Amino acid sequence: MQSHFVPTNNIKLHVMTDGPEHGPSVILLHGFPEFYYGWRKQIPALAAAGFRVIVPDQRGYNLSDKPRGVSAYDLTELVKDTIGLFDYFGIEKARLVGHDWGAIAAWTTALNHPERLEKLAVLNVPHPDVITRFILENPVQRKKSWYVFFFQIPYFAEWTLRKNNFRNMARMLVGSGRKSTFTSGDMAEYKKAWSQPGALTGMLNWYRAITRGSLKYFFNRNRIPARRVKTPTLMLWGKQDVALSHEMVEPSLSLCDDGEAVTFEKATHWVQLDESDEVNQRLIDFLR
Repeated sequence: MQSHFVPTNNIKLHVMTDGPEHGPSVILLHGFPEFYYGWRKQIPALAAAGFRVIVPDQRGYNLSDKPRGVSAYDLTELVKDTIGLFDYFGIEKARLVGHDWGAIAAWTTALNHPERLEKLAVLNVPHPDVITRFILENPVQRKKSWYVFFFQIPYFAEWTLRKNNFRNMARMLVGSGRKSTFTSGDMAEYKKAWSQPGALTGMLNWYRAITRGSLKYFFNRNRIPARRVKTPTLMLWGKQDVALSHEMVEPSLSLCDDGEAVTFEKATHWVQLDESDEVNQRLIDFLR
């Protein structure tokens, strides 16, 4: 793999690339609390299948820039980062894949810039309008999303997650997967990324920014129609997700002009790690 620092949207993102330089490009967007390493089981398979794989550390994470202030992590800024990557690598229409927060950024890119996407694949995150409605109106999903409200507390949330060498952060991550999902070696890599100056606050600011946007939606939800996705879309979903209910899959598909969903009965939120072989094949077949 090759390491780059790519200028986009007035910041620099650390980006790893792999695969043939002139192959069709695939951009992989990670979520919380990961970095490019979250795609470790997909990168080799996609590169071997002939794709040029482009995997950024998103803003606030690992070696990428970490601008100050919650507003710097608004979804509009995250989408601009992604479009800037397309432009930098000369991609007119992209194959975009996202997991967790990366999936929210990917969905929003498809909604705001359908002309720039050829294919969209999302893992374990529903359409943004669906998840917002579920969190605000569904008490079961709101209970599952308790951590979102905890992350709003400045300084205290950082202190709680950082203390004892990120013990609580690691416990949250490991506890949300299978026993075999994360190895001790994986956790050492994550802790190294979390330890980068300003990273923890940058990571949490994604949650703080989205909450402000959700409040605007709450007060205007009866006047705002759900947005449709025109890009061909593949949803891959582990049904043992402790944070997000699979009940949001069908409502998300109903908002896609050309959508397909594949669920994995025994996979957790980390479906790309739990069922990597099938996930890789599904992605390769769809992206081709």
